[in-house]
Amino acid sequence: MKNNSVVHVTSVHPRYDTRIFLKMCNSLAMSGKNVSLIVADGKGDELSDKGVTIYDVGLSVGRLSRMLKTTKLVYNKAIELKADVYHLHDPELIPIGLKLKKKGFKVVFDAHEDLPKQLKSKPYLNVFFKKILPLLFEFYEKFSLSKFDALVGATPSITSKLSKLNCKSYNINNYPIIGELNQFNDTLWSEKADEVCYLGGITEIRGIKEVILALPSAPCVRLNLAGRFSEPHIEQEVKSCKAWEQVNELGFIDRTFAAEILGRSKAGIVTFHDYPNHIDAQPNKMFEYMSAGLPIITSNFPMWRELVEGEECGICVEPTDPKAIADAINFIIRNPEDANRMGKNGLRAVQLKYNWAAEEKTLLTLYKEI
Repeated sequence: MKNNSVVHVTSVHPRYDTRIFLKMCNSLAMSGKNVSLIVADGKGDELSDKGVTIYDVGLSVGRLSRMLKTTKLVYNKAIELKADVYHLHDPELIPIGLKLKKKGFKVVFDAHEDLPKQLKSKPYLNVFFKKILPLLFEFYEKFSLSKFDALVGATPSITSKLSKLNCKSYNINNYPIIGELNQFNDTLWSEKADEVCYLGGITEIRGIKEVILALPSAPCVRLNLAGRFSEPHIEQEVKSCKAWEQVNELGFIDRTFAAEILGRSKAGIVTFHDYPNHIDAQPNKMFEYMSAGLPIITSNFPMWRELVEGEECGICVEPTDPKAIADAINFIIRNPEDANRMGKNGLRAVQLKYNWAAEEKTLLTLYKEI
């Protein structure tokens, strides 16, 4: 590869992942670096309009095949590219990072989640593995992450943990790009439909059941539901509810359509359940709702409450209480002046501090320092 070359690597995320591609890869490419992205989605190689070369190693079916076959293919492609820096985005790629380090390459590991905490809430793990696997991975983190040239945390809590393992740790929040999702923000509040939205991965612990069960208590409101169900039994359960009649099921949508949905909705919902990996999280969707000028309905976790109440940009609720969610929806629908004010407050907060422009500076500093 050319000098000043960077390769971002993922075996899990889609090629146009918001954090990896839209933000990091594009920012690095626009700063003058030669950027490539290795993915595993079966859609073939591609050169993006920003000059990012995407290499596809092929799609593997099943978690085990991905962890064994795909990671090997990813490693072979990474070695072939001979880049100056490799930036890894999945925990299963840590062994690849260690191999690359042994060959003298610079390696950055990016922790999107606190995996030990995340493992405790995985629905496919039994009680024993939910206890033992987080402990084993914590030990593995201590052994491996100190060897990398830099670590990146997607939230302050993750970065604080990483900094104890490696002094070269950087906090790069997954804040939205200003202007990307508010193209339809000029719609008058009085002209919006009585709709609220939920965008993102759809799971039980992200509160989908309670959101659906809240709808009958807000009978004139429709839910714009964008995303994929990852648990077939939960999908079947919620679709069997009478309240499903109030849902506009949109499936996975692109960023342009997402902006349109945000523009016609009156609130964005992110009511994750009280799990270890959620309490200190900073859901990307929460800030994206704010960036589109929407009031947000969120879980009443202390850190989330501090942001929502501090910025006066939404309502915090008990996420397992459908009535509390319904009350918040009804308040926003019935009080347009308050709702509009909350939406504008959220947008202002994003424009002033919760935006990618500030995080981009940290990303570029990281690369300069290593």
